[in-house]
Amino acid sequence: MSTISFNKLTKRYGSVLAVDGLSFEVRPGQVTGFLGPNGSGKTSTLRMLLGLAVPTSGTATIDGVPYHELPDPVRQVGAALDSNTFHPGRSAAQHLRVITTAAGLPRRRVDEVLGLVGLSDVAGRAVGGFSLGMRQRLSLAGALLGDPGVLVFDEPLNGLDPDGIRWLRGLLRALAAQNRTVFLSSHLLSEVAQTVDEVVVLSRGRLVTHTTLADLTAQTSVVRARTTDAPRLLEVLAAAGLRVRLADASTVEARSATADEIGMAAAAAGVTILELSRHDEDLESLFFDLVQQNHQNQEIAA
Repeated sequence: MSTISFNKLTKRYGSVLAVDGLSFEVRPGQVTGFLGPNGSGKTSTLRMLLGLAVPTSGTATIDGVPYHELPDPVRQVGAALDSNTFHPGRSAAQHLRVITTAAGLPRRRVDEVLGLVGLSDVAGRAVGGFSLGMRQRLSLAGALLGDPGVLVFDEPLNGLDPDGIRWLRGLLRALAAQNRTVFLSSHLLSEVAQTVDEVVVLSRGRLVTHTTLADLTAQTSVVRARTTDAPRLLEVLAAAGLRVRLADASTVEARSATADEIGMAAAAAGVTILELSRHDEDLESLFFDLVQQNHQNQEIAA
């Protein structure tokens, strides 16, 4: 059982702060989604985890050890970060044989992983003629060659058709069921919602939330309160521990709250409620709301 740990991980590229003090853990036996808009720092974080970039400060470790200090990294960690790094003239099987030879892995693994990712029928074809979806499958095959306990994938659903997405979801769930640590990035929550158990949301290099998918889904319930004094109601509900924001000049919006909670808090503070209504958002709307709220908080702090 292997755990991925990030502790105050920070990365600067000149004046650009790409990753800002990230701290969280990715545990075995589940699929963890690493989510954020393009440019949020996901790829930089994964590159530091895999020893492809050096942190400015902080650490990214696997079972407490940096990647470059792992005794047998190919058998411990499998990664697919880029599906465009293949020699176009090599066949899928040749590409994988190069890796097995370099890593000292048994040659039989080539046929095994090609079968696992559904590329057995095209094993002899040149990769230059592969579609994006086929190259994604070949990247996954390379990550699985060492039969590792930790798997790290960057946008693995890109280029897959609906059948491919369904197949990959099943594969990832099966790998997690074998008590492996499965960590995958995406810029769309809706894309991975049927796959992941936990969600880590990143925005502008900072951690926005780390929670279970079930808890995140519960936050799609929104209660809107129209009132005569929205700023005062916002203050009252925030003091009561509710997650709130101003929806407009006369309406306060609360997540994961009931109408009763809002009504009782408002009554106790003497704030008049004109209307209460409940709304259910989709996960993607919630995701972008979380990101936008983080942006606003950063701007206020600055």
